[in-house]
Parts: sequence; C-alpha cells; structure tokens
Amino acid sequence: MLGAAACGKAPEEGGGTSPAAKKFTGCMVTDVGGIDDKSFNTSAWKGMEAAKAANSNIEIRNVSSKAEADYTPNLTQFVNQKCDFILAVGGLMEDATSKIAQANPDQQFALVDGKVAESNVFPMQFDTAQAAFLAGYVAAGMTKSGKVATYGGMKIAPVTIFMDGFADGVAYYNQQKSKNVQVLGWNKATQNGSFTNDFVKQDEGKKVSDTLVAQGADIIMPVAGGAGQGTTAAAQNSGGKYSAIWVDVDGCESTPNCPALITTVVKNIPDAVKDALLKAAGGSKLTADQGTIGTLENNGVSIAPYHDFDSKVPAELKAEVDKLKQDIIAGTVKVTSAAQPQ
Repeated sequence: MLGAAACGKAPEEGGGTSPAAKKFTGCMVTDVGGIDDKSFNTSAWKGMEAAKAANSNIEIRNVSSKAEADYTPNLTQFVNQKCDFILAVGGLMEDATSKIAQANPDQQFALVDGKVAESNVFPMQFDTAQAAFLAGYVAAGMTKSGKVATYGGMKIAPVTIFMDGFADGVAYYNQQKSKNVQVLGWNKATQNGSFTNDFVKQDEGKKVSDTLVAQGADIIMPVAGGAGQGTTAAAQNSGGKYSAIWVDVDGCESTPNCPALITTVVKNIPDAVKDALLKAAGGSKLTADQGTIGTLENNGVSIAPYHDFDSKVPAELKAEVDKLKQDIIAGTVKVTSAAQPQ
C-alpha cells in the first residue's frame, strides 16, 4: 500500500490559474524484498521520508522490485516520469543502474551499496566490516557453546563484507583472550560459506540457521535481508537456546524479535540518503567521485544498543568493545575485507 500511495502523483495546485511551484521529485527503486524488508530497503525509504520532512518542496515515490528482471524497467519508468533524483537500492542493481545512467547522462542517479563508472551516479557505500568486527567480538564474548555463526543471502560484496568483519572480530577475541571460539557458516580465507540465495523467504533463513544450530552455534548473524527474520523469529521461540545479531537497521526498532537480539550491525543508510536527496534538491550536482563511505569514525556504521541483552552483556565486555571501536578508528586495529568499498 505504501508503495502504491508513494507512486501517486501530487495534485496540481493553484486551481489552474497560476502555475504551482515545481516539486523536486525523489524516486526510489527497491531491491527485491520491497519497502518493508526491515532491512536496507526500509532504511533507504526512511532517508527519503526524512528528506521530504526537512524540505516540503520534495515529493517522493517508490516502486518495489519483485525480481532482478524488474530493475531496468523500474528505473526506466522513473526516467520517463522525469524524476529529478532516482535512487537505486542495493548492490545487485549496479548493472541496471549503469546501463540506464549511461543512456541518460543528464539524469541524476544515486546508488546504495554499490558504485559504477557513470559520473551521474552518486554512490553511497558502507564499510560494514568495521562494525561487524565489533559484533563478532561481542558474539565471541557471549557464546556459551564456543560456536557462533553467520550466513548470507547471496554471495555479493555488500553481504560478504559483514561476514568477513564478523569472522575477524571473533578471531581477534580469540587472539586477545587465548580462546578458540569457532565461526560456522563462513570461511574468510576461502570466501565460502552458507547462503539462502534469497533475501525474502524466511523459511530459507530458518533452514540455514537450523543447520548451524544443529552444529552447535548459539549466536547467529544473518546477512540476508527479510530472509533473516526466519532466524530471529526461531531464536525468539527457542527458549533461549540461541540468539541472533541483526544487520542494517536496529532490529529492536524494525523487527518483532528484539528479545532474541544481542545487537545489530547498523548501516546508516537513512542519513546518507537524506543528505544526498537534500543536496540534490538544493541544486547540487552529485557525481560519482563525490560518493560517501560510511565508517565507525563518521557514524556511517555502528553497533546498536544491547536493548534486552543490556544486563546480560558483562560490563567488562562492553568496555572492551568501546575501546576496540576507538582502536579501529585510530587505525591501531586493522579491519580488512576484499569487499571493502573503494
């Protein structure tokens, strides 16, 4: 309903006798999963709404992609509607965005979680490995079984960057504490692991996490969009057998499974999108070389509060995570991933 309402055009003002002030139109194409995926699509739309709230001359619309085949027609639809700013959400949309941007060099595009060669596409990328490193350290400090896990929706850079950071955070904990916490579901060295091959189907997420729990994992971080809710719901219903770490947007604000969530690896998409849309509406031409990269230092990525787990996370572990964050910002602890944005 939200998508349908957002796609409606604003009525003409002025009773036909005088032209209304021209609205600046910001139009967003979601990745599969739709506007209510409780993840990156939801976050991007929140940023669009925030920009509209800050500037009443902005009109926003969205259309949801049901499959990858929808990307090109959805982007083309907004070009034909003469949208002033067209936002593509998700790294899977790189090829379609590149193609349409090349064919429409005067059109302003922006892309979340990707970067293409065309100068008229403004990229918003996030070094989520940094925040996932902190989450991996927390998981290693909280596990009782000595096994934690992560899995992805698809084997693409915006997903595996989380998994790399998580695995390295666990490894750093082991190094500091002389422990041997194992990571299931992902091998950073070989870049192989567990995937649902889907960002929507919750039953697929549950299947993967059921397997990981059967192997001994008691904390799982799904990086699979809406499919990950299959894990968080099952964790909440597990009677405390295992818990989860959410990604993208604070799971205690976006999912009904807060009691099962230790924390969230947050990607600050809303602020990045809001700032880009406001700048474009203010007359700035946003180009590929002006793109942003969210880090711990600029608050583009972070870990969310511990919420229901706040009393369960030891004060010492919290202090270590706070210090680790500052060490990563200072560069004394290096976080690396082949998927880090450039």
